[in-house]
Amino acid sequence: MKTTIHTSTSPHAWRSFACFLIVATAGATAQEAAATRPVDSKPATAAASRPALDLAAQTSNLRDARAAMGKWIETQQIISRERKDWQQSKEILAGRVDVVKQEASSLEEKIRTAESAAADAAKKKGELLAENDKLKEQAAALATAVTGMEADVKKVLKRVPEFIAVRLKPLASRIPEDPATTKVSVAERFQNVLGILNDLNKANNELTVNFEVRNLADGKPSEVRVLYVGLAQAYYLSARGESGTGRPGPDGWVWEPNPAIAADVLKTLEIIQGKHKPAFVPLPVKFQ
Repeated sequence: MKTTIHTSTSPHAWRSFACFLIVATAGATAQEAAATRPVDSKPATAAASRPALDLAAQTSNLRDARAAMGKWIETQQIISRERKDWQQSKEILAGRVDVVKQEASSLEEKIRTAESAAADAAKKKGELLAENDKLKEQAAALATAVTGMEADVKKVLKRVPEFIAVRLKPLASRIPEDPATTKVSVAERFQNVLGILNDLNKANNELTVNFEVRNLADGKPSEVRVLYVGLAQAYYLSARGESGTGRPGPDGWVWEPNPAIAADVLKTLEIIQGKHKPAFVPLPVKFQ
């Protein structure tokens, strides 16, 4: 007799299997009791041998049922352990999923922040580029302006007294020969021009007495005292009393003799030196 065992975890399956074991155990007990009875010494007949074969078959089925029961229980234990392990793994995976979700949310927030920062940076870059273009235009305008000022300063330097030109020579030498190819910055060029103009403005508001050598009426060079009234007029007087005037020209100062002003020039020089009381002195002035 073939016995089929269905493995199931339902209470109905457990009850059915338990009933089967009780019936099978009862049959086996009856068969074992019959097997222990005294055996007739007379030869057995064919009818008497049939129950013995059935008992053996039932005993074999019982052993198979018990073995199947053991396997089934073992299987249920394995399933229980696997279910428990799976539940634990599920909880661990769920926790990891939550962590990954949190990290993803944090990354999304960082991405939004970075995108916002990138947008701000792009806007700022645009503003800086616009400002840079504006500054370039202003720098070009300033370069044009300082180039014009340098050209004017060169013209003025040709018309200043020699002693002032010598004093301003270090600054004048910094004026670039070719403004288009110079490597000197516009700021340095402005600073240089302003330095020259400041010195010229100071000299133009002063009375300066300077000793120089001039060719007099006889054609011979002689030392004279020259009184410069700013940068527009000058009067000279030699030790022999020869006098004259000087004015700036296109290529330097132009000197002309004027003997009639000798006394007035001498008086003016003595007032400046403190040898004479302050007074009004008439001296000729020529405007150009």
